[in-house]
Amino acid sequence: MKKPLLDVIFVSEKRKGVLLLLQSGAQEMEYILSALKTTRQSLLPQIRILEEHHLILHENDTYNLTTIGKLIVEKMTPLLDILDTFEIDIEYWGNHDFSFIPPHLLERISEIRNSKVMVPTLLEIHDLLKDFYDTSSKSNSLNVATIFYHPQFIELFADLVQLEIDVHVIASPDMLDSSVTNANEVFAKLIKSKLFHISVYNKEMKFMSFAYNDLYMRMSPLTITGEYDYKYLISFDAEAVEWVKELFEYYRRDSIPITEL
Repeated sequence: MKKPLLDVIFVSEKRKGVLLLLQSGAQEMEYILSALKTTRQSLLPQIRILEEHHLILHENDTYNLTTIGKLIVEKMTPLLDILDTFEIDIEYWGNHDFSFIPPHLLERISEIRNSKVMVPTLLEIHDLLKDFYDTSSKSNSLNVATIFYHPQFIELFADLVQLEIDVHVIASPDMLDSSVTNANEVFAKLIKSKLFHISVYNKEMKFMSFAYNDLYMRMSPLTITGEYDYKYLISFDAEAVEWVKELFEYYRRDSIPITEL
């Protein structure tokens, strides 16, 4: 009796490894053994199972995916990438609300799989933007979407503008109002700068903040109960930065530029 295909593909690491290795084309047995760091005696029973289920075939000592195998592995790789993303910290992903991410980017969530979950200490909470400053000062621009006001934000933006770095901000109405109220003089000067660009997003923003520059991305979602727990994701991976850039553009398209107070 044949095994269910899900068991054939995922239960055995050796079978899964063989399928993924063959995704790039036919491979000789010696290469497969070397890549999987196993022996012929150990691998052959798993190879036979894959052949019996019409996922691979071989000629002499060279193995290749069947048409069915190619179709399955094509869909299998994105799923494994998504699983790798969530396995960074399944408790974090499960306890935070990511519904603010549009469907087309949720489907590509694996592009931020090299992110780290950060749990700041009390001291690090007060020094909120050190990474932003360190990386943004070496970048061409800083791009931030946020619902909350923090004095360090305005200081950071002003410092970067002085360094002739472009700053783009998408703000909630509350964040914009607080910036005007609490940092009116500095904020008024920023608005006049050609390097500072702020727009207001009048729809619901179900996140605390997210941001990126040339080197770095950071994302602070709310918990599933709508609270902020100071935990956040960071990544210095270029693919993750590009993914957050698309997220930023998604929100900027529906935001209204502010050019004067």
